[in-house]
Amino acid sequence: MKVLVIGSGAREHALCHSLSLDPAVTALHCAPGNAGIAEVAELHRVDILDGAAVSALAAELGVDLVVIGPEAPLVAGVADAVREAGIPVFGPSKEAARLEGSKAFAKDVMAAAGVPTARSYVCTTAEEVAAALDAFGAPYVVKDDGLAAGKGVVVTDDLEAAKAHAAACMGVPPAPSRQRGSVVIEEYLDGPEVSLFAITDGETVVPLQPAQDFKRAFDNDEGPNTGGMGAYSPLPWASPDLVDEVLRTVLQPTVDEMRRRGIPFSGLLYAGLAITSRGIRVVEFNARFGDPETQVVLARLQTPLAGVLMAAATGDLAHLPPLRWSDEAAVTVVVAAQNYPGSPRTGDPITGLEEVAAQDAPHAYVLHAGTRRDGDTVLSAGGRVLSVTATGKDLTEARDRAYTAVSRIRLEGSHHRSDIAARAAAQA
Repeated sequence: MKVLVIGSGAREHALCHSLSLDPAVTALHCAPGNAGIAEVAELHRVDILDGAAVSALAAELGVDLVVIGPEAPLVAGVADAVREAGIPVFGPSKEAARLEGSKAFAKDVMAAAGVPTARSYVCTTAEEVAAALDAFGAPYVVKDDGLAAGKGVVVTDDLEAAKAHAAACMGVPPAPSRQRGSVVIEEYLDGPEVSLFAITDGETVVPLQPAQDFKRAFDNDEGPNTGGMGAYSPLPWASPDLVDEVLRTVLQPTVDEMRRRGIPFSGLLYAGLAITSRGIRVVEFNARFGDPETQVVLARLQTPLAGVLMAAATGDLAHLPPLRWSDEAAVTVVVAAQNYPGSPRTGDPITGLEEVAAQDAPHAYVLHAGTRRDGDTVLSAGGRVLSVTATGKDLTEARDRAYTAVSRIRLEGSHHRSDIAARAAAQA
Protein backbone atom coordinates (compact mmCIF):
# COMPACT_ATOMS: atom_id res chain seq x y z
CA MET A 1 0.00 0.00 0.00
CA LYS A 2 1.29 3.47 -0.94
CA VAL A 3 0.28 6.18 1.55
CA LEU A 4 0.43 9.99 1.42
CA VAL A 5 0.18 11.86 4.75
CA ILE A 6 -0.75 15.56 4.64
CA GLY A 7 0.72 17.83 7.31
CA SER A 8 3.94 18.86 8.99
CA GLY A 9 3.56 18.53 12.77
CA ALA A 10 4.31 15.99 15.47
CA ARG A 11 0.89 14.42 14.88
CA GLU A 12 1.87 13.71 11.28
CA HIS A 13 5.29 12.44 12.38
CA ALA A 14 3.53 10.07 14.80
CA LEU A 15 1.29 8.85 11.96
CA CYS A 16 4.28 8.41 9.64
CA HIS A 17 6.27 6.68 12.39
CA SER A 18 3.49 4.11 12.87
CA LEU A 19 2.91 3.70 9.14
CA SER A 20 6.64 3.19 8.53
CA LEU A 21 6.53 0.19 10.88
CA ASP A 22 3.55 -1.35 9.05
CA PRO A 23 4.68 -4.14 6.68
CA ALA A 24 1.70 -3.44 4.42
CA VAL A 25 3.06 0.03 3.59
CA THR A 26 5.37 -0.24 0.58
CA ALA A 27 5.86 3.51 0.00
CA LEU A 28 5.32 6.39 2.41
CA HIS A 29 5.03 10.02 1.33
CA CYS A 30 4.33 13.20 3.29
CA ALA A 31 3.55 16.76 2.21
CA PRO A 32 5.07 19.03 3.31
CA GLY A 33 6.51 17.13 6.29
CA ASN A 34 9.41 18.25 8.48
CA ALA A 35 13.02 17.34 9.27
CA GLY A 36 12.05 14.29 11.33
CA ILE A 37 9.42 12.95 8.95
CA ALA A 38 12.05 13.06 6.19
CA GLU A 39 13.78 10.14 7.92
CA VAL A 40 10.83 7.79 7.34
CA ALA A 41 8.94 9.28 4.35
CA GLU A 42 9.62 10.99 1.04
CA LEU A 43 8.70 14.66 1.33
CA HIS A 44 6.82 16.76 -1.25
CA ARG A 45 5.89 20.41 -1.44
CA VAL A 46 2.21 21.21 -1.79
CA ASP A 47 -0.31 23.79 -0.63
CA ILE A 48 -2.22 21.62 1.86
CA LEU A 49 -5.29 23.89 1.61
CA ASP A 50 -5.53 23.39 -2.16
CA GLY A 51 -7.64 20.31 -2.81
CA ALA A 52 -6.78 20.19 -6.51
CA ALA A 53 -3.05 20.34 -5.75
CA VAL A 54 -3.26 17.60 -3.12
CA SER A 55 -5.34 15.40 -5.46
CA ALA A 56 -2.88 15.95 -8.30
CA LEU A 57 0.05 15.00 -6.06
CA ALA A 58 -1.73 11.86 -4.85
CA ALA A 59 -2.51 10.84 -8.44
CA GLU A 60 1.04 11.56 -9.59
CA LEU A 61 2.45 9.40 -6.80
CA GLY A 62 -0.10 6.64 -7.44
CA VAL A 63 -0.97 6.34 -3.77
CA ASP A 64 -3.68 4.01 -2.47
CA LEU A 65 -4.59 6.16 0.55
CA VAL A 66 -4.36 9.82 1.56
CA VAL A 67 -4.32 10.61 5.30
CA ILE A 68 -5.09 14.24 6.19
CA GLY A 69 -3.60 15.25 9.51
CA PRO A 70 -4.46 18.90 10.35
CA GLU A 71 -7.87 20.47 10.71
CA ALA A 72 -7.42 23.38 8.29
CA PRO A 73 -7.33 21.31 5.06
CA LEU A 74 -10.32 19.29 6.27
CA VAL A 75 -12.39 22.43 6.87
CA ALA A 76 -11.17 23.70 3.48
CA GLY A 77 -12.63 20.63 1.75
CA VAL A 78 -9.40 18.91 0.70
CA ALA A 79 -10.80 15.45 1.55
CA ASP A 80 -13.73 16.11 -0.82
CA ALA A 81 -11.36 16.87 -3.69
CA VAL A 82 -9.34 13.71 -3.09
CA ARG A 83 -12.50 11.58 -2.95
CA GLU A 84 -13.77 13.14 -6.17
CA ALA A 85 -10.48 12.07 -7.78
CA GLY A 86 -11.34 8.48 -6.86
CA ILE A 87 -8.62 8.09 -4.22
CA PRO A 88 -9.50 6.71 -0.74
CA VAL A 89 -8.93 9.37 1.90
CA PHE A 90 -8.92 9.26 5.69
CA GLY A 91 -10.60 12.45 6.82
CA PRO A 92 -14.11 13.91 6.85
CA SER A 93 -15.73 16.06 4.20
CA LYS A 94 -15.83 19.85 4.47
CA GLU A 95 -19.42 19.72 5.71
CA ALA A 96 -18.70 17.01 8.27
CA ALA A 97 -15.55 18.82 9.48
CA ARG A 98 -17.84 21.60 10.71
CA LEU A 99 -18.01 19.53 13.91
CA GLU A 100 -14.64 21.12 14.62
CA GLY A 101 -14.84 24.17 12.40
CA SER A 102 -17.88 25.61 14.20
CA LYS A 103 -18.56 25.21 17.92
CA ALA A 104 -22.13 26.38 17.33
CA PHE A 105 -22.72 23.66 14.71
CA ALA A 106 -21.28 21.02 17.05
CA LYS A 107 -23.61 22.15 19.83
CA ASP A 108 -26.58 21.85 17.48
CA VAL A 109 -25.58 18.30 16.50
CA MET A 110 -25.10 17.30 20.13
CA ALA A 111 -28.49 18.69 21.09
CA ALA A 112 -30.18 16.72 18.32
CA ALA A 113 -28.27 13.54 19.21
CA GLY A 114 -28.88 13.83 22.95
CA VAL A 115 -25.16 14.01 23.67
CA PRO A 116 -24.30 15.40 27.12
CA THR A 117 -22.36 18.66 26.93
CA ALA A 118 -21.96 21.98 28.69
CA ARG A 119 -24.80 24.48 28.53
CA SER A 120 -23.84 27.33 26.24
CA TYR A 121 -24.87 30.51 24.45
CA VAL A 122 -23.79 31.57 20.96
CA CYS A 123 -23.30 35.35 21.13
CA THR A 124 -22.87 37.94 18.41
CA THR A 125 -22.94 41.18 20.43
CA ALA A 126 -21.21 42.54 23.51
CA GLU A 127 -24.58 42.75 25.25
CA GLU A 128 -25.26 39.05 24.64
CA VAL A 129 -21.76 38.19 25.88
CA ALA A 130 -22.27 40.16 29.10
CA ALA A 131 -25.63 38.48 29.74
CA ALA A 132 -24.20 34.99 29.11
CA LEU A 133 -21.19 35.57 31.36
CA ASP A 134 -23.49 36.84 34.08
CA ALA A 135 -25.80 33.83 33.71
CA PHE A 136 -23.01 31.27 34.16
CA GLY A 137 -20.73 33.16 36.54
CA ALA A 138 -17.05 32.46 37.17
CA PRO A 139 -14.96 30.63 36.09
CA TYR A 140 -15.84 32.06 32.69
CA VAL A 141 -15.37 29.87 29.56
CA VAL A 142 -15.11 31.77 26.28
CA LYS A 143 -14.54 29.91 22.99
CA ASP A 144 -13.80 31.15 19.51
CA ASP A 145 -16.51 29.67 17.28
CA GLY A 146 -13.99 28.86 14.52
CA LEU A 147 -10.62 27.14 14.23
CA ALA A 148 -7.98 28.48 16.59
CA ALA A 149 -5.29 25.74 16.59
CA GLY A 150 -6.18 24.67 20.11
CA LYS A 151 -5.70 28.15 21.57
CA GLY A 152 -9.11 29.78 21.06
CA VAL A 153 -10.41 29.02 24.56
CA VAL A 154 -10.02 31.22 27.62
CA VAL A 155 -10.98 29.99 31.09
CA THR A 156 -10.68 32.79 33.64
CA ASP A 157 -12.11 34.28 36.83
CA ASP A 158 -11.45 37.75 35.42
CA LEU A 159 -14.68 39.10 33.94
CA GLU A 160 -12.92 41.82 31.94
CA ALA A 161 -10.48 39.30 30.46
CA ALA A 162 -13.42 37.10 29.43
CA LYS A 163 -15.16 40.03 27.76
CA ALA A 164 -11.93 41.05 25.99
CA HIS A 165 -11.41 37.55 24.56
CA ALA A 166 -15.04 37.43 23.43
CA ALA A 167 -14.65 40.79 21.70
CA ALA A 168 -11.49 39.59 19.96
CA CYS A 169 -13.29 36.44 18.75
CA MET A 170 -16.20 38.42 17.37
CA GLY A 171 -13.84 40.81 15.62
CA VAL A 172 -12.08 38.07 13.64
CA PRO A 173 -13.13 37.91 9.97
CA PRO A 174 -15.46 34.91 9.68
CA ALA A 175 -14.35 31.69 8.05
CA PRO A 176 -16.86 29.76 5.89
CA SER A 177 -17.31 27.20 8.69
CA ARG A 178 -18.43 29.64 11.37
CA GLN A 179 -21.18 32.09 12.09
CA ARG A 180 -20.36 35.70 11.39
CA GLY A 181 -18.74 37.40 14.39
CA SER A 182 -19.87 34.73 16.85
CA VAL A 183 -18.40 33.49 20.12
CA VAL A 184 -19.53 30.64 22.39
CA ILE A 185 -19.94 31.22 26.13
CA GLU A 186 -20.17 27.99 28.15
CA GLU A 187 -20.73 26.88 31.69
CA TYR A 188 -17.57 25.72 33.45
CA LEU A 189 -17.22 21.96 33.74
CA ASP A 190 -15.52 20.60 36.85
CA GLY A 191 -13.46 17.41 36.89
CA PRO A 192 -10.54 16.05 34.86
CA GLU A 193 -10.49 16.19 31.06
CA VAL A 194 -9.98 13.15 28.83
CA SER A 195 -9.33 12.82 25.11
CA LEU A 196 -10.91 9.87 23.33
CA PHE A 197 -10.37 9.26 19.62
CA ALA A 198 -12.63 7.11 17.47
CA ILE A 199 -12.13 5.92 13.92
CA THR A 200 -15.33 5.76 11.90
CA ASP A 201 -16.48 5.13 8.34
CA GLY A 202 -19.74 6.99 8.91
CA GLU A 203 -21.56 4.03 10.41
CA THR A 204 -19.27 1.78 12.44
CA VAL A 205 -17.35 3.48 15.26
CA VAL A 206 -14.11 2.01 16.62
CA PRO A 207 -12.85 3.81 19.76
CA LEU A 208 -9.15 4.02 20.53
CA GLN A 209 -7.62 4.17 24.02
CA PRO A 210 -8.13 7.33 26.10
CA ALA A 211 -5.38 9.82 26.86
CA GLN A 212 -4.98 13.00 28.86
CA ASP A 213 -3.13 16.08 27.66
CA PHE A 214 -1.80 19.18 29.40
CA LYS A 215 -2.88 22.50 27.91
CA ARG A 216 -1.21 25.07 30.15
CA ALA A 217 2.32 26.16 29.29
CA PHE A 218 3.91 25.63 32.68
CA ASP A 219 3.99 23.18 35.59
CA ASN A 220 1.01 22.90 37.94
CA ASP A 221 -1.29 23.98 35.09
CA GLU A 222 -0.06 27.55 35.23
CA GLY A 223 0.47 29.98 32.37
CA PRO A 224 -1.44 30.50 29.12
CA ASN A 225 -3.27 27.87 27.11
CA THR A 226 -1.25 26.12 24.42
CA GLY A 227 -1.83 23.53 21.72
CA GLY A 228 -0.69 20.93 24.29
CA MET A 229 2.53 20.45 26.28
CA GLY A 230 2.39 16.69 26.82
CA ALA A 231 0.14 13.67 27.22
CA TYR A 232 -0.04 10.16 28.63
CA SER A 233 -1.97 6.92 28.23
CA PRO A 234 -3.50 4.81 29.77
CA LEU A 235 -5.43 6.60 32.52
CA PRO A 236 -5.12 4.46 35.68
CA TRP A 237 -7.64 6.62 37.53
CA ALA A 238 -10.39 6.35 34.90
CA SER A 239 -13.34 3.98 35.11
CA PRO A 240 -12.80 0.73 33.18
CA ASP A 241 -16.20 1.37 31.59
CA LEU A 242 -15.23 4.82 30.30
CA VAL A 243 -14.65 3.90 26.66
CA ASP A 244 -17.83 1.83 26.38
CA GLU A 245 -19.88 4.60 28.01
CA VAL A 246 -18.49 7.29 25.70
CA LEU A 247 -19.06 5.08 22.67
CA ARG A 248 -22.70 4.55 23.71
CA THR A 249 -23.60 8.09 24.84
CA VAL A 250 -21.36 10.32 22.70
CA LEU A 251 -19.55 8.83 19.72
CA GLN A 252 -22.13 6.54 18.14
CA PRO A 253 -25.05 8.99 18.61
CA THR A 254 -23.00 11.77 17.01
CA VAL A 255 -22.00 9.66 14.01
CA ASP A 256 -25.62 8.49 13.64
CA GLU A 257 -26.91 12.09 13.76
CA MET A 258 -24.41 13.25 11.15
CA ARG A 259 -25.49 10.42 8.83
CA ARG A 260 -29.16 11.29 9.47
CA ARG A 261 -28.41 14.85 8.32
CA GLY A 262 -26.96 13.54 5.08
CA ILE A 263 -23.39 14.53 5.98
CA PRO A 264 -21.78 11.27 7.13
CA PHE A 265 -18.61 11.68 9.18
CA SER A 266 -15.78 9.43 8.00
CA GLY A 267 -12.34 9.70 9.56
CA LEU A 268 -11.19 10.50 13.09
CA LEU A 269 -13.74 11.86 15.56
CA TYR A 270 -12.00 13.27 18.62
CA ALA A 271 -14.11 13.84 21.74
CA GLY A 272 -12.67 16.15 24.37
CA LEU A 273 -14.47 15.14 27.54
CA ALA A 274 -14.87 16.38 31.10
CA ILE A 275 -15.52 13.75 33.77
CA THR A 276 -17.72 15.91 35.98
CA SER A 277 -19.55 15.34 39.23
CA ARG A 278 -22.71 15.02 37.09
CA GLY A 279 -21.20 12.53 34.63
CA ILE A 280 -19.42 12.70 31.27
CA ARG A 281 -19.78 15.94 29.31
CA VAL A 282 -18.37 16.79 25.88
CA VAL A 283 -16.10 19.84 25.96
CA GLU A 284 -15.47 19.86 22.21
CA PHE A 285 -15.25 17.74 19.07
CA ASN A 286 -12.30 17.71 16.71
CA ALA A 287 -12.31 16.21 13.23
CA ARG A 288 -8.77 14.81 13.29
CA PHE A 289 -6.16 13.19 15.50
CA GLY A 290 -5.21 15.43 18.42
CA ASP A 291 -1.69 16.62 19.15
CA PRO A 292 0.01 15.57 21.50
CA GLU A 293 -2.41 12.74 22.38
CA THR A 294 -1.82 10.96 19.06
CA GLN A 295 1.80 10.43 20.03
CA VAL A 296 0.93 8.32 23.09
CA VAL A 297 -2.14 6.55 21.66
CA LEU A 298 -0.31 5.32 18.56
CA ALA A 299 2.68 4.32 20.71
CA ARG A 300 0.38 1.76 22.37
CA LEU A 301 -1.49 0.55 19.26
CA GLN A 302 -0.26 -2.87 18.14
CA THR A 303 -2.67 -3.37 15.23
CA PRO A 304 -0.98 -2.18 11.99
CA LEU A 305 -2.28 1.32 11.33
CA ALA A 306 -2.62 1.39 7.53
CA GLY A 307 -5.31 -1.28 7.35
CA VAL A 308 -7.38 0.49 10.01
CA LEU A 309 -7.27 3.84 8.20
CA MET A 310 -8.02 2.20 4.84
CA ALA A 311 -11.02 0.36 6.33
CA ALA A 312 -12.43 3.69 7.51
CA ALA A 313 -11.76 5.33 4.13
CA THR A 314 -13.49 2.54 2.22
CA GLY A 315 -16.46 1.88 4.53
CA ASP A 316 -15.21 -1.49 5.73
CA LEU A 317 -14.72 -0.95 9.47
CA ALA A 318 -17.47 -3.43 10.37
CA HIS A 319 -15.23 -6.26 9.16
CA LEU A 320 -12.13 -5.07 11.01
CA PRO A 321 -10.92 -7.41 13.80
CA PRO A 322 -10.78 -5.86 17.31
CA LEU A 323 -7.82 -3.55 17.78
CA ARG A 324 -4.86 -4.88 19.76
CA TRP A 325 -3.21 -2.70 22.40
CA SER A 326 0.02 -2.86 24.38
CA ASP A 327 -0.26 -3.09 28.16
CA GLU A 328 2.61 -0.62 28.39
CA ALA A 329 2.19 3.05 29.24
CA ALA A 330 3.25 5.94 27.02
CA VAL A 331 4.23 9.51 27.88
CA THR A 332 5.09 12.40 25.55
CA VAL A 333 6.75 15.66 26.60
CA VAL A 334 6.66 18.68 24.29
CA VAL A 335 9.81 20.76 23.95
CA ALA A 336 8.68 24.28 23.02
CA ALA A 337 10.57 27.24 21.62
CA GLN A 338 11.40 30.35 23.61
CA ASN A 339 8.35 32.62 24.03
CA TYR A 340 5.82 29.90 23.05
CA PRO A 341 2.80 30.23 23.00
CA GLY A 342 3.39 33.90 22.25
CA SER A 343 5.68 34.75 19.35
CA PRO A 344 8.12 31.83 19.42
CA ARG A 345 11.73 32.28 18.46
CA THR A 346 12.73 30.13 15.47
CA GLY A 347 15.87 29.30 13.54
CA ASP A 348 17.88 27.94 16.49
CA PRO A 349 19.93 24.74 16.08
CA ILE A 350 18.74 21.59 17.84
CA THR A 351 21.33 19.10 19.11
CA GLY A 352 21.17 15.84 21.02
CA LEU A 353 18.78 14.08 18.65
CA GLU A 354 21.44 11.54 17.68
CA GLU A 355 22.12 10.83 21.36
CA VAL A 356 18.47 9.97 21.94
CA ALA A 357 18.44 7.67 18.92
CA ALA A 358 21.64 5.95 20.05
CA GLN A 359 20.98 5.65 23.78
CA ASP A 360 17.22 5.62 24.33
CA ALA A 361 15.63 3.88 21.33
CA PRO A 362 13.39 1.98 20.92
CA HIS A 363 11.77 2.84 24.25
CA ALA A 364 12.10 6.60 23.67
CA TYR A 365 12.15 8.54 20.44
CA VAL A 366 11.71 12.08 19.15
CA LEU A 367 8.79 13.17 16.98
CA HIS A 368 9.36 16.46 15.19
CA ALA A 369 6.81 19.26 15.05
CA GLY A 370 8.27 22.67 14.23
CA THR A 371 11.59 21.77 12.61
CA ARG A 372 13.42 22.20 9.33
CA ARG A 373 16.80 21.07 8.05
CA ASP A 374 19.58 23.35 6.90
CA GLY A 375 22.29 21.08 5.51
CA ASP A 376 23.24 18.73 8.33
CA THR A 377 21.69 20.93 11.01
CA VAL A 378 18.12 20.66 12.34
CA LEU A 379 16.64 24.06 13.20
CA SER A 380 13.57 25.10 15.16
CA ALA A 381 10.75 26.31 12.91
CA GLY A 382 7.70 26.64 15.14
CA GLY A 383 6.34 26.99 18.65
CA ARG A 384 6.04 23.36 19.64
CA VAL A 385 9.31 22.02 18.30
CA LEU A 386 9.57 18.38 19.42
CA SER A 387 7.49 15.69 21.11
CA VAL A 388 9.70 13.31 23.07
CA THR A 389 7.75 10.07 23.43
CA ALA A 390 8.56 7.04 25.58
CA THR A 391 6.96 3.76 26.62
CA GLY A 392 7.45 1.66 29.74
CA LYS A 393 5.88 -1.03 31.88
CA ASP A 394 4.02 1.72 33.76
CA LEU A 395 3.71 5.49 33.74
CA THR A 396 6.64 5.91 36.12
CA GLU A 397 9.03 4.07 33.81
CA ALA A 398 7.63 5.82 30.72
CA ARG A 399 8.07 9.22 32.42
CA ASP A 400 11.64 8.42 33.45
CA ARG A 401 12.53 7.39 29.92
CA ALA A 402 10.86 10.43 28.35
CA TYR A 403 12.57 12.92 30.65
CA THR A 404 15.94 11.19 30.28
CA ALA A 405 15.61 11.67 26.53
CA VAL A 406 14.49 15.29 26.96
CA SER A 407 17.61 15.98 29.03
CA ARG A 408 19.81 15.07 26.06
CA ILE A 409 18.21 17.66 23.77
CA ARG A 410 19.63 21.16 23.56
CA LEU A 411 17.66 24.06 22.08
CA GLU A 412 18.53 27.54 23.32
CA GLY A 413 15.70 29.17 25.27
CA SER A 414 13.40 26.14 25.00
CA HIS A 415 11.07 25.10 27.78
CA HIS A 416 9.02 22.04 28.73
CA ARG A 417 6.81 20.95 31.58
CA SER A 418 8.37 18.68 34.19
CA ASP A 419 5.10 17.31 35.58
CA ILE A 420 3.57 15.44 32.63
CA ALA A 421 1.77 12.35 34.02
CA ALA A 422 3.38 12.87 37.44
CA ARG A 423 0.14 12.81 39.42
CA ALA A 424 -1.25 9.82 37.51
CA ALA A 425 2.01 7.90 37.97
CA ALA A 426 1.91 8.56 41.72
CA GLN A 427 -1.69 7.34 41.91
CA ALA A 428 -1.12 4.17 39.86
